[in-house]
Amino acid sequence: MPFLVALVFVLLVQWLHLRLLRLELPEHAHRWLPWALGLIHVPLVVFALMRMAATGSHSAMPLLRALARGGFYFQAFSVLHLVIGMVAQGLWRLSRRLAERDEAGEEAPEDPGRRTFLRVAAVASTGAAVTLGASGSRAAFGDPLITRRDLAFPDLPAGLDGLRLAHLSDLHAGPLVGPEVLSRWRVLTERERPDLLLFTGDLVDSRPEELEPLLAAFRGFEPPLGRFAVLGNHDYFDDPRPIWHDLEQAGIRCLENSAALVSRGGAVLAVLGLQDPMARNGRFRHMVFGPGPRPNEAARDLPADAFRICLNHRPSEWEKALAASARLTLSGHTHGGQINPIPGFSSAHLIGPRTDGLYRQGEDLLYVSRGLGVVGLPIRIGAPPEIAILTLRRG
Repeated sequence: MPFLVALVFVLLVQWLHLRLLRLELPEHAHRWLPWALGLIHVPLVVFALMRMAATGSHSAMPLLRALARGGFYFQAFSVLHLVIGMVAQGLWRLSRRLAERDEAGEEAPEDPGRRTFLRVAAVASTGAAVTLGASGSRAAFGDPLITRRDLAFPDLPAGLDGLRLAHLSDLHAGPLVGPEVLSRWRVLTERERPDLLLFTGDLVDSRPEELEPLLAAFRGFEPPLGRFAVLGNHDYFDDPRPIWHDLEQAGIRCLENSAALVSRGGAVLAVLGLQDPMARNGRFRHMVFGPGPRPNEAARDLPADAFRICLNHRPSEWEKALAASARLTLSGHTHGGQINPIPGFSSAHLIGPRTDGLYRQGEDLLYVSRGLGVVGLPIRIGAPPEIAILTLRRG
């Protein structure tokens, strides 16, 4: 079902894009446009079908993967091209609305300059879309921003003062995020010399075997106090049990409604993890893998004096982390909107009010990471990828 929905969306976008391209290009090229668009999309569809059928490994058929990746980029170009083209047409209609009516209030014949204007605007939108797409791709796959913040808690145990957390979220290892990008993220994170490495879900794009390049990239990076993770909704798009197993085998403790205790300077830190609601959804392959978030279960039998940090993929579930008495909650999921064409407005507001950065409720804090990877379109606009280095302070 998700594949069919995505296919219908792609077909709709490309039908609209075909109309725009016919406005831009000379008539003798029109007959070839459907064939050209078809050739661009065949590798993408074949690759998607292979992934659904679980045929081939993560590194199989590199030519097909490269062509499919090109199809992903063409989707980004198509969407940007359409948006810019529609804005141009809307501006024309707005500026000519009154001028196109005669004295009787009836529609006047179409202005001959309209088609010329729209063609020029469509051509200009091509350049704008290519430029925006290229900058968005550089933002998505260039070095992420490293956010360094001190987080103060008046009751922080003295032994935890100065504790450095590396918070990584939404890596989406898979078709759009390969081993080279993952390795670069590891190098940049390791340079910060964190005490703890924390992953807050969406480790893979959709399939368990996509985890292997991520584990390979972070192999040997072992902060002194350990590595912990929770799964996100994308990690439940298929059977998550191989992900749980492989994380544990690699020395990354997977916390699904559970907790681990860490000692530093005579103080105790409890790292809790809440299971994502997708575990109980059953929408993908009709399988249910857990009850979803259970704060009481995660916090069971923890020492009363332990300072609690909660890994919780969705910021919309912050209240459940607070129910587990978490003083600091780390989340991702939103990508900071990923594509924010309107300056100052995050597209993530469409799914909730907590989009990225720091939020406070009394003395309890929530940090929402913009994440590192991408979903759907291989670009980021107004939402650069992020590695969050958070230092706990007493005060």
